[in-house]
Amino acid sequence: MSRRASTPPAGVLGCAVHATVTVTFIAHKQGLSTGAGPAHTGILIEAGLEVPAACFAAVPATARRLDYAAVRVHFAPRPRTAHKGDFGHVLVVGGAPGFGGAARLAAEAAARTGAGLVTLATHPSHAGTIGLARPEIMCHGVADATALRSLMARASVIAIGPGLGQSAWGRALFALVRDVDLPRVFDADALNLLAADPAPLARAILTPHPGEAGRLLGVTTSAVGEDRFAAARDLAERYAAITLLKGAGTVVQAPAGLPWVIGGGNPGMASGGMGDVLTGIVAGLVAQGHALEEAAALGACVHAEAGDRAAAAGGERGLLAGDLLDHVRAVVNPPQRA
Repeated sequence: MSRRASTPPAGVLGCAVHATVTVTFIAHKQGLSTGAGPAHTGILIEAGLEVPAACFAAVPATARRLDYAAVRVHFAPRPRTAHKGDFGHVLVVGGAPGFGGAARLAAEAAARTGAGLVTLATHPSHAGTIGLARPEIMCHGVADATALRSLMARASVIAIGPGLGQSAWGRALFALVRDVDLPRVFDADALNLLAADPAPLARAILTPHPGEAGRLLGVTTSAVGEDRFAAARDLAERYAAITLLKGAGTVVQAPAGLPWVIGGGNPGMASGGMGDVLTGIVAGLVAQGHALEEAAALGACVHAEAGDRAAAAGGERGLLAGDLLDHVRAVVNPPQRA
């Protein structure tokens, strides 16, 4: 059974059906796993046709698939002698007036992922309120970049962008973080500010959705959707940063090497705040010692799995970003197999 797509979205070449089942022969095709592909394939069956493994030696792979089942081994039990200093200090920068929730979601996600300490540098207008709601987060009201500088000195990694805005306040904080010699995760308005003044970054992860990716590349959102692999590669090369291109079949691309295509996730995750949670997860993993590319790929898998568990618990419609947080904790603490 299938139905015809009325208006082909970006990445669909002409007429395409929404299949119930798709059989792909010999090898998995990268377009089946990202962008518009998953919406058109339905249940995907791979038929190898008994082609000998030796035949693939001369055919280089173009991408790598990754899902939570493959990465859960990275979340082994902690040593019994562990202390909070072993697991890093995340500094989240964001939360302009009216957008404090975004910064809080990122900070709480970092904590639920296992960061030893989490500090939130946010606008003074709501710093006290966030601190009351989640006292484990060390919440500081910062009026300007000078106030932020002392907090940066204690951080292992900085996540900037959730709720940051593009006012003079946000621009000043962004300018300081952009040039600091620390691992950084850029999201939301930090990406929009970077697009307005593009420059290569060092030790950085970018987490754009397709619209932000288009602004960073100076192209349309549709152009990004037409070739998500090329867009992720162009971003990684242009900004010298690990790129995590969000959307169905998230693509994680380093400046060199094959991309990762992330399995999992669901349409219920298309709601406000989900990207802020992802930013916090990735920053929390960097704080715990994961290399940047690994943290981006692991973080995308954790985020997708937490979203799938939350949807299974209550459905996709009405799924909120905050619903993922308890599931994030469970995902990074998998039962140990005998």
